[in-house]
Amino acid sequence: MSGDQYFQVLLALLPSVVVFLTAFYLMRQFIGSRSREVNSQVLADAKREDRKHTLPLRLQAYERLTLFLERIAPGALVFRVHRTGMGAHALHSELLATVREEFEHNVTQQIYVSDRAWQQVRMAKEETLRIINMAAEGLPDGAGGSALSQRVFETAAKLSHLPTQQAIAALKEEVRKLF
Repeated sequence: MSGDQYFQVLLALLPSVVVFLTAFYLMRQFIGSRSREVNSQVLADAKREDRKHTLPLRLQAYERLTLFLERIAPGALVFRVHRTGMGAHALHSELLATVREEFEHNVTQQIYVSDRAWQQVRMAKEETLRIINMAAEGLPDGAGGSALSQRVFETAAKLSHLPTQQAIAALKEEVRKLF
């Protein structure tokens, strides 16, 4: 074959090569976009399925933390822990221990709530302990549990809002955002 014949064969094949490359490029783009759509749909389905399983766990965590906050509210705590004949020192120790035990029992719930919500819960616990300690300050030795109970109520009443109620409001706000 001469050079002129090679040129004519190449000239005849050139449109076929261009059509093939164009078709190859378009098919590759189509398959790639289709693959991205399928992957996107699979991820969306996986997120929906994950949410279906984690949402109940998250809601349960918010419920448990709300119950914790209700249980450590100063008034509810004193009514639950105070027993007739209990001394102020014993009641003080029991109140502090109860708050700490309740907190430790619920500490794992932090994985299901936001950092902001968890900080509110921790702050409420610390403020509740502070209220109890402030109420116990200055009580005479041998004071009865009733005297401490009364001072806890008085100390809590001086606050514009209880820290536990503020934390509950933050939890409720987050739960509303879930829906």
